[in-house]
Amino acid sequence: MNEADALDIVQAAVWTILVASGPAVMAAMVVGVFIAFLQALTQIQEMTLTFVPKIIAVMLALGISAPLIGGQISIFTNMVFSRIQSGF
Repeated sequence: MNEADALDIVQAAVWTILVASGPAVMAAMVVGVFIAFLQALTQIQEMTLTFVPKIIAVMLALGISAPLIGGQISIFTNMVFSRIQSGF
């Protein structure tokens, strides 16, 4: 295994992490900005108002994007196993 092979595996791992975490992070960010805007308009500073909608949005996003996340992890796993099988 040389540096190029290690760099390819690390690059694929980082890309897989970004794609797998993207839907949850985006959902939390969009809901967080919306709730912050709503709180600024109404001046309601309730902590559960920010926490509960974010959790619900993240769970929905993960439920909807689960096939995409599983597919990306499967592609990465197959790539690593094929590298192991071919002896790098």
